Amino acid sequence: MFNKILIANRGEIAVRIIRLCRDLGITSAAIYSDADKTSQHTILADESYNIGPAVSAESYLNQKKIINLAKDIGADAIHPGYGFFAENSEFIEACEKANITFIGPSSYSVKMMGNKTAARKLMNDHGVKIVPGTTKPLTSVKEGMKESKRIGFPVLLKAVAGGGGKGMRKINNESEFESAFKATKREALNAFSNDDIYLEKFIEQPKHIEVQILGDKKGNYIHLFERECSIQRRHQKIIEEAPSSIDEKTRAKITRTAINAAKACKYYNAGTVEFLMDKNNNFYFLEMNTRLQVEHPVTEFITGIDIVKEQLAIAAGNKLSIKQSELKINGHALECRIYAEDALNNFLPSTGRIVHYKAPSGPGVRLDSGFEQGSEISIYYDPLISKLVTSGADREISINRMKRALNEYQIAGVTTNIPFLELILEHPSFINGSFDINFIENEFLSGNNFLSENSKEFEEAAILISALLKNKPVNGFVKNNIANNNRWQEQMYE
Repeated sequence: MFNKILIANRGEIAVRIIRLCRDLGITSAAIYSDADKTSQHTILADESYNIGPAVSAESYLNQKKIINLAKDIGADAIHPGYGFFAENSEFIEACEKANITFIGPSSYSVKMMGNKTAARKLMNDHGVKIVPGTTKPLTSVKEGMKESKRIGFPVLLKAVAGGGGKGMRKINNESEFESAFKATKREALNAFSNDDIYLEKFIEQPKHIEVQILGDKKGNYIHLFERECSIQRRHQKIIEEAPSSIDEKTRAKITRTAINAAKACKYYNAGTVEFLMDKNNNFYFLEMNTRLQVEHPVTEFITGIDIVKEQLAIAAGNKLSIKQSELKINGHALECRIYAEDALNNFLPSTGRIVHYKAPSGPGVRLDSGFEQGSEISIYYDPLISKLVTSGADREISINRMKRALNEYQIAGVTTNIPFLELILEHPSFINGSFDINFIENEFLSGNNFLSENSKEFEEAAILISALLKNKPVNGFVKNNIANNNRWQEQMYE
């Protein structure tokens, strides 16, 4: 195993890795920017080092500084968490040249699967069914129009280097194509410094199903079953659960396909193969996330496997310690991502100091958090505060525990999405599992559905929860008219 691991990340995932290192007797070394000098991960680590200014490009994304620091402090491995350098093949190559183990896949696998068209071609060549569309970047509007007519509207234009919903546009008909083509290329260039785009058939009412896999450097593979990740806003997940509602026959097919996808790119370490599934249970390869996923705890709950611990063992060159025949699904788990954001204002991030923080607890509750009372939610980074996970013998118990945990969770000083998550958990389509990836858009954001039907309920919940969070009467709320809609933006005054 390793003696010292440098954690090239921040927030809750850095805390998660630090605690595992402590359990294993491994020295943890954290990096922090000027904005994170008092953050929880900075304080909890055995060693902490300032890596630069708050701007990510000068700190958490400064490859040269991180590699040099790892060498200077004698770290024999780097764990990237997720985000930042987790899927950066150049950074992995730099680690390899510096003789520092990268806790993750090879640069080859990351490079291959990071290019969406190359990944689609590779999967197609290895018999993994892909969403109908192109396997090479489009060269012109004319070519794109021809392909769109071939596969049929509606279609999606997507950035080759894309992710997180950026560089993606749905096109319903020919008249929309040219303007959408140009706009998508501009967005791709601005977001990823690469304006290559490709085309996919738009799958109607799909579910987002993903399979967690583990592979060692000796060619052994297992899957840890699947997760349901269809509750998304702006193509970013906010609620995940495991297992999904698919039947055993489909589960066997999709997990076998995920293993084949991993083998195709010679993958090792932890990874996730993502699929779109239509209403007839036909599934199509979407992409592979060549890193640890935000939602990995739900899989840990239902399998009893510590995925981050397995990452370290695989990176150290160990053979997988688990056989597929030894794995089974135990119960159900649900994860809610707790964001500092205003759901009533287009999910705008909320920044500031957390003036009160009380974590939920009790049977079947796990909280992975990187923040506490006094922490600052910065403008410079993702506004994810924590991941709240619940488990139970079945889905109903898991959901009920999540409702309890959300009700207990107290955060004041910034606006959070907790009331919005509570609304989702009460929605009939969520309860009966009939939702798809368009659920939030259709049920809450389409037209005035969310505002007209739920704003009063949301307002009342926000007022009540805020009073509870402060553990004292709230002295005032300011009604704020945003974008000509009667929305409430909570403002609390000391």
